[in-house]
Amino acid sequence: MTTTAPRPVLGTASRTGDRPRPRALLGVVLAAQFMALLDVFIVNVAAPAIRSSLGATGAGIQLVVAGYTIAYAVLLITGARLGELLGHRRVYLAGLALFTAASLACGVAGGTGQLIVFRVLQGAGSALMIPQVLSLIQRNFIGESRVRALSAYSAVLATGSAAGQVLGGVLVSADLFGTGWRPVFLVNVPIGLVLLLLGARVLPRDPARSAERARPLDVPGLLLLAGSVSLFTVPLVLGQEIGWPLWTWLSLGGSLFLFAAFGTYEARLARRGGAPLLTPRVLRAPGMGRAAVRIAAVMAVNGGFLFTLTIHLQGGLGQSALRTGLGFAPMAAVFGGVGLTWRRWPARLRPFLVPGGFLVAAVSALAVGALFAGGGSGGWLLYPVFCAMGAGLAMAFSPALTSALENVRPADAADASGLLAMMNQLGQLIGIAAIGTLFLGRITGPGAEVSARAVGVCAFALALTALLGAAAGVLRRRHRPPCGAMAESDSRRGQRVR
Repeated sequence: MTTTAPRPVLGTASRTGDRPRPRALLGVVLAAQFMALLDVFIVNVAAPAIRSSLGATGAGIQLVVAGYTIAYAVLLITGARLGELLGHRRVYLAGLALFTAASLACGVAGGTGQLIVFRVLQGAGSALMIPQVLSLIQRNFIGESRVRALSAYSAVLATGSAAGQVLGGVLVSADLFGTGWRPVFLVNVPIGLVLLLLGARVLPRDPARSAERARPLDVPGLLLLAGSVSLFTVPLVLGQEIGWPLWTWLSLGGSLFLFAAFGTYEARLARRGGAPLLTPRVLRAPGMGRAAVRIAAVMAVNGGFLFTLTIHLQGGLGQSALRTGLGFAPMAAVFGGVGLTWRRWPARLRPFLVPGGFLVAAVSALAVGALFAGGGSGGWLLYPVFCAMGAGLAMAFSPALTSALENVRPADAADASGLLAMMNQLGQLIGIAAIGTLFLGRITGPGAEVSARAVGVCAFALALTALLGAAAGVLRRRHRPPCGAMAESDSRRGQRVR
């Protein structure tokens, strides 16, 4: 390669002949992303079987489901910072190894307490691994190659949620060798081992320690952020199950206080020339705040939509877990297809994709509520509406993610990755908790009609959430080139702080 030829990747390898292979790299990191996302949803389907097998209480099974999510959300920013400090390849492989080992431990757990602990360790492994995915994409792809990689990343996010429910239903129903629910965890072990072997071969080696990565970990900032996210996520996950006692509301209020303290501390540390956990210039990057809100809104709609309809289809209409999961497959497929192809659409449409996508999602949510009205099954029209919902969410998510990262320097990739991954997870948690509480609070008795009325109320709430996302998409501080024009300005953008 000559000095004048265009580079397919941003070189992170430090040894001759150790240049990363973009397609292999992308395949490995996205496969791990898919596996980690799968585990957020796959256990929901297996929860009744786990409860029966282990004799778990309601609170115990809730912690089995939620322990993963809580640890994942709490440690995402920390995982991103450790990747910057110790090297993205090293931390990615360590997180993948921990996730794989914890999956094996979950699969052979002999009691509820053990399973809760191992689920938390699974979440910790994901929190180490997942922020490195966006960091490795940001550092190893430029221009249109980066847009394609981010589109593939968006498609994985969409398909993982539906695939988790489908695969969970298949594995639990199959009862392989009389193992019941255990294969939902054990399936990760051979996949994780293969990815570890491939990752060791195709991921670019971390460069020698530099002054940037020699910065110490911001322990006070870590504790403040972890405390804030913990106080926020724990009541969101457990509140509905335990009836929203006083401590859950105090915890939510305390999370706001700690987050304000975290922001104040980080700003002061940056002014003193220290190394904050989250670099302030990432938050000041043009469009970053707006994109973070968009991403959270998309995942809130997605999480709330899947949660409420899963309960309605199984509990209200009596469908099996497998049929329910398969019903969401068209939505996931369309999300993935739109996420992979939106950059090929006419350039004049791109400024309208995000707000337009949210509007499509809002109309689709209202249409679902109307189709289920009166306790009906929705008929064949349900599937085109599901497809429209997938298309709308993809139109809102993929361009928002790309625009969030196009103004971030490669040196700040870890901080941006951790922030966006956390917003992704928190948006999903908020959607499930808020819309789920709205739905379950209106289930006053058995029957499809009662459940359908609750779906109708939630449909309006989901539409309102999507409209708020559309409003965030319309606001623009100044004109920026469309995402497809990144190739021409990427190298210049990476050299300056906005």
